[in-house]
Amino acid sequence: MNLIAQLPVLPIIIPIVAAPITLLLPKGRVPHLWACLFSWLTFAACIALFAEVSSTGPISYHLGDWAPPIGIEYYIDLANALVLLLVSGIAAVVFPYAYRSVQLEVDERQTPLFYGALLICMTGLLGVTITGDAFNVFVFLEISSLSGYALIAMGARRDRRALTAAFNYLVMGTIGATFFVIGLGLLYQATGTLNMADLADRLIGQDNRMVEAGFAFILVGMGLKLAMFPMHLWLPNAYTYAPSAVTAFMAATATKVAVYVIIRFIFSVFNFDFAFIGAAFTYVLLPLGLAGMFVASFVALFQEDVKRMLAYSSVAQIGYMLLGLSFATVEGLTATLVHIFNHALMKGALFMAVGCVVLRAGSHSIYAFAGLSKRMPVTTWAFLISGLSLIGVPLTVGFISKWYLLQAAFEAGHWYAGFLIVASSLIALAYVGRVAEVMLLREPAEDGKYAMPKEEAPLSMLIPMWVLVAANIYFGVRTDLTGGIAQRAAETLMSMAGGAP
Repeated sequence: MNLIAQLPVLPIIIPIVAAPITLLLPKGRVPHLWACLFSWLTFAACIALFAEVSSTGPISYHLGDWAPPIGIEYYIDLANALVLLLVSGIAAVVFPYAYRSVQLEVDERQTPLFYGALLICMTGLLGVTITGDAFNVFVFLEISSLSGYALIAMGARRDRRALTAAFNYLVMGTIGATFFVIGLGLLYQATGTLNMADLADRLIGQDNRMVEAGFAFILVGMGLKLAMFPMHLWLPNAYTYAPSAVTAFMAATATKVAVYVIIRFIFSVFNFDFAFIGAAFTYVLLPLGLAGMFVASFVALFQEDVKRMLAYSSVAQIGYMLLGLSFATVEGLTATLVHIFNHALMKGALFMAVGCVVLRAGSHSIYAFAGLSKRMPVTTWAFLISGLSLIGVPLTVGFISKWYLLQAAFEAGHWYAGFLIVASSLIALAYVGRVAEVMLLREPAEDGKYAMPKEEAPLSMLIPMWVLVAANIYFGVRTDLTGGIAQRAAETLMSMAGGAP
């Protein structure tokens, strides 16, 4: 069997086969090592797949040799190859990081379940990204969501509010999935197919109420899944009370995959022949993106819990992604794809740093960060560098994201959006600076519930965290890598959609 020919299915097969075996392993280190191994194998498969797509062009893989639209197709181009690389890469650093954190935050009897569920969650996100079948998007979305609910609930060992957060996420996620599948049903009724490429062909010229309603249901459903403002209410508690490793993984991947799904449906399934696509850009994505950037940033400014602050920051950053998408230009789509990648690096590193503090202080309150530079200098600098990236300081990936967004805003004629991007970045400076002031200028607590030993986090947590910190700097300097790939992907997607509205 030619391994290269089977590459498209390996990112799904590898973790989904490993996950149930993980549940059978004894509690302790063995499930962790097993999950780490298969996360690295999955990452290797995604690297090979990305290299193949970059050199030879898009790949279409027919499951069971049943040709689409009858059979299920996996379709990989540069856009989803980049997202596959991102999800598997984040998993490859989160799994090694997780062990010591999970020891503290998850019941020991649940550790095999934890690593199995994390593998299943990764499988679902990769499946959503790689499939070319619209109904399979729903199936894989629910696989990732169901495992995500369980992973968040496992944080109940430290805080019982994790159960409520998981339940709220379940309710909101179920509503979102229901909207999404209703939208797919309407499209199927209009076209008689669920293959994305076939849908695109059959939708040409079908500008009717059923197609419009299908698009609206899909947009609202995915808006709930990606925590689009004001449909973000599940996200702050889910990120705050989940185990630290789960927060780091989901914040860096889950919402990014949901943004990708919206991009894929807009540009690969629908096209600019439909007037409602232009209306969605102008009257939905643009205003909600701008509102999310400011409202969530202002709320983050007043949070006493650092995980909750970063959670609201994520809602604001999703606003940036939607803003770039709303410009409906190659430059805007490029900016969105670049920020999907870059935000994963910065937010993954930030939540990992918070997890290191939780390990030593037992809290993610801002008061636990007092004098952290004197107790945990390596963790402090990881947080500061990643925070500077979140603000958009030059030589970091955050600056590259803001630069691409500013260029896209001015080239699209939305000059006011350029000034609003800068203004919202100043709010990020305020809330990141607030934590920096506490870490650098306050004295550490010597006693009480926020006291901690003068001891760094273990290397098993520091090394993965600093891999992401280094990536924040590396891709902030080598801008041609992510920027060039994102531009090629954006040009391909725009050509598939047939231009601009």
